[in-house]
Amino acid sequence: MDQHIQSQIRWFVAHTRPRCEKKLAKFCRDEGIDPTLPCYKSVKKHGGKIVEFKKLLFPSYLFLQMSPLKKRVVYQSDYVANLLDIEDQETFKQQLGDILRTLEMDVEMQVEPQITEGSLVQIKSGPFQGMEGWVETRTGRIAVTLRLDFIGQSAVVKMDACDVELVT
Repeated sequence: MDQHIQSQIRWFVAHTRPRCEKKLAKFCRDEGIDPTLPCYKSVKKHGGKIVEFKKLLFPSYLFLQMSPLKKRVVYQSDYVANLLDIEDQETFKQQLGDILRTLEMDVEMQVEPQITEGSLVQIKSGPFQGMEGWVETRTGRIAVTLRLDFIGQSAVVKMDACDVELVT
């Protein structure tokens, strides 16, 4: 690839039409655009069998590495609602890279709202189902949030507190 064109390769976020993420990814690959579609493993019991499948980590979003000159090509597909330009390329690249590396480790990961001390929550199951309350403390396994600030999304990985340390 031409050195000048390579230096213009940037990250973009495609906000897709509903349930069009995989179709847009295929369209982009066919057009020579590098798509990234983060997926995680989901395991469910179905009819007495354990079924494993891939779920989109960030539904309605596809991450593209391309020259700005290719934006017009992406808009020509019927699958994209909007194409977002990322100003802070370095932060986005670092945050998305952290998420992608974590997905490769085959650990439990899912999109989850950030629940911190002081958060108002509703209990989803068990004897307290339907009740609301404020989170006072979190004990046991902790949830580490990997953020993708540009799209206001995050993914959560659960781990033992002894596996983390404070960043100073």
